[in-house]
Amino acid sequence: LGVEQDDAQAVIWYRKAAEQGYADAQCNLGCMYEEGHGIKEDKSEAAYWYRKAADQGDADAQFNLGFMYAKGRGVKQDDAQALIWYRKGAEQGDAGAQFQMGKMYAKGKGVEANDVEAFNWYLKAANNGSKDAHLKLASYYQEGLGVKKDVLQATYWLLRSVVQEQNREIFLDEDAVEDDF
Repeated sequence: LGVEQDDAQAVIWYRKAAEQGYADAQCNLGCMYEEGHGIKEDKSEAAYWYRKAADQGDADAQFNLGFMYAKGRGVKQDDAQALIWYRKGAEQGDAGAQFQMGKMYAKGKGVEANDVEAFNWYLKAANNGSKDAHLKLASYYQEGLGVKKDVLQATYWLLRSVVQEQNREIFLDEDAVEDDF
């Protein structure tokens, strides 16, 4: 848009908006701290801003905060807290959070292991575009985990994953777009 990317300047503007309670800016500021873009990396500060946005219902921040708790980044590692925040994001349709809910149930992290629940969360994530969830569903159908074994369904989900990846590659392939239109 005619302006060069300047992460340090972005941090300044995100902070101004974040301090006024704007959840998107709070989440973005958390990302800047988490990755060290435009400011010194600080996982605790990232978790602080994610929490501010998550408390306002921002699904991306809820997912990010869940991840911070799951990995112990900037906060004490806590599977129960990770599950709480992933669930909040998942219930809003965040595919990443839904996928993580599936993993939590599959591995019994913060909750009792339950293949049926894991399958159901993976299905939600897949229906919201998660390629990783497509692959998990293929595996669950192939092995009969949480669902009746069904090779046809396993093949279907595997093919959906392949098609999604091909579509992504086509979209990202700049050479595939003609310049003379």
